[in-house]
Amino acid sequence: MKKFLRLKSMLLLATLTLFAFSCDKNDDGPTARDGKNIVETAQDTDALNSLVGALTQADAGLVGALSDEAASYTVFAPTNEAFTALLGALDGFDSLEDFDTDEEKALLATILKYHVIAGTVAKSTDLSDGQMIATFQEEDVTIGIDGTTVTVKDKQGDDVEAAKVVIADVEATNGVVHVIDKVLLPQAAIDAINGEPMDMGQNLVEIVVATEALSQLEAAVIKAELAETLSSEGPFTVFAPTDDAFVALLGVLGDDYNSLDDFDTEEEIALLKDILLYHVITAEVKAADLAEGNVETAFAGNSIDIIAADGTFVIGDASDTNANITATDIMANNGVAHTIDKVLLPQSAIDFVTSLSAKTIVDLAIETDDLSLLVGALQQADAGLVETLSGDGPFTVFAPTNAAFVALLDELGDDYNSLSDFDTDEEKSLLVNILTYHVVQGTAAFSTDLSNGQQIMTVQGEDVGINIKDGTVHIVDATGINASVTTADVAASNGVVHIIDKVILPQEVLDILNPPTPNIVGLAQSVPDLSLLVDALIQADAGLVDVLSGDGPFTVFAPTNAAFADLLDTLGDNYNSLADFDTDEEKALLATILTYHVAAGAVASGDLTDHQAIATVQGENVFALLGNGVRIRDRSTVDANVTLADQMASNGIVHVIDKVLLPQAAIDALGLPGRH
Repeated sequence: MKKFLRLKSMLLLATLTLFAFSCDKNDDGPTARDGKNIVETAQDTDALNSLVGALTQADAGLVGALSDEAASYTVFAPTNEAFTALLGALDGFDSLEDFDTDEEKALLATILKYHVIAGTVAKSTDLSDGQMIATFQEEDVTIGIDGTTVTVKDKQGDDVEAAKVVIADVEATNGVVHVIDKVLLPQAAIDAINGEPMDMGQNLVEIVVATEALSQLEAAVIKAELAETLSSEGPFTVFAPTDDAFVALLGVLGDDYNSLDDFDTEEEIALLKDILLYHVITAEVKAADLAEGNVETAFAGNSIDIIAADGTFVIGDASDTNANITATDIMANNGVAHTIDKVLLPQSAIDFVTSLSAKTIVDLAIETDDLSLLVGALQQADAGLVETLSGDGPFTVFAPTNAAFVALLDELGDDYNSLSDFDTDEEKSLLVNILTYHVVQGTAAFSTDLSNGQQIMTVQGEDVGINIKDGTVHIVDATGINASVTTADVAASNGVVHIIDKVILPQEVLDILNPPTPNIVGLAQSVPDLSLLVDALIQADAGLVDVLSGDGPFTVFAPTNAAFADLLDTLGDNYNSLADFDTDEEKALLATILTYHVAAGAVASGDLTDHQAIATVQGENVFALLGNGVRIRDRSTVDANVTLADQMASNGIVHVIDKVLLPQAAIDALGLPGRH
């Protein structure tokens, strides 16, 4: 370090270089430079050329800071002659360019910061005698007022004359300048000049803390526990959002985020940390080093865009709005900061912001008039589906319109006039099957994610198919009649909804609504009043169950339980039940009786003619008698009445009768009276 040899001689030099300007507190002084900030004002004033040169030479971001329109400063600006006097008092410093080492630049920055009061615009009328004011360098200056003369005292001791304000109240867009006739020296600079080690400046966190316009950034850094990281060796480049930028972000987040204190959950604090790291580059990038391109940030896997615009650069993030750089090259001992007018947002933050305004799938359905019946169905099913579809998801939901549900109810018939008719446990279960067939769990499949021929598993357990034709997505269900997507890609916070024009049905539901037609044996088993017929087919042990379950077709005249009870009564005490047909001969007899009730071919009642002879599988005929209903005449003396005709089976047709028909062979074997 070059030594300070003639400190006291500055008093004489300063006295000799006084301007012939009035410093009366009530003097209006020079006209304010309209539309110019403090740096531009200094650049526009010939008497402050050395000050401008010093700000640039210090390379500490002071030019950027004093150009910041979002900040406010009071600057005591030494004249060119004041800087000449300082250089003359320093051994080996012939010009400001001689401050060329890092240590010397830090010294120059310390001196210059001692001339700046941050966060306030103090005109001469705001100053008072004996007032002590903290500077940006953090040491105080003392104001003196004697009549119309304003002075500023530094740390050089009482035997060194204070600096005199020679031009007061030069207004700038971001503060006020008072021109003084002497370079002020803080104690830190005096110590350094006299050979004592000097603090090499503030780190990035300390600069943020000391800058009033970055108080929100300070709070965010502390909350996200990044202060230690940004105080470390670095180097770092920080794009520092102003307080106004944070206020704008909170406004976007809505009523739940009135301050940074509202980031209080682990997830929210982690998000805040990611956002802050997205403002950090792990290298020192000064304004002169900025170039167009994509730059990786300290938030791993996330980059910002440096974009040229109107002779400067803006910063692009994951949003649609770029950030403007408002001040550059604020130098720290571990990097550099540039202030910006917007909080930069990575994609994770965009997703978070979007989620705040997004509604759940149930919310979307409730607020959509044409999905009111879907909401009603979810509630009627009473299976927790509302809660499920309000949960985290993600889900893909194919949502039928009101008209689609009306069409379904019409198709179901008179028993289903409204969704409230799904009122039994079985019917509610059926409704659940229908609704869960419209839900895909674990993915939010937008229309662009769907492909022609794709099969997608639903929560119900069966697949739906995707058919894409002429740009329209159709959903293929078990009915073979496709549903069309009328409104696609309605995004929700927990998935996506595609509105469709039909209630889609899985095979399970179709089987319940339209069960497959049973064969003759299955039909008999489903009718309680034919249970003795089923027992007889089994007891005969002649393969009749297998035969009547076969292809057919057959026509069966099926005696009721009462008909079999009458037969057993007629047969006497030896036949109390069908189980009494237990010998081979009796079983053969029972088979003879049963096969006398079966004819080949399917003959409906409407196809019968009066006295028509019908050949049975047993070999004898029965006869159809018409008039006052249909009667069947056998070889006994009493005709059977058809009590329920034309019951269709998959392999034939059944006519229920009120009497067991007896062929001649059975009458002979049983010794019963017959026709002659």
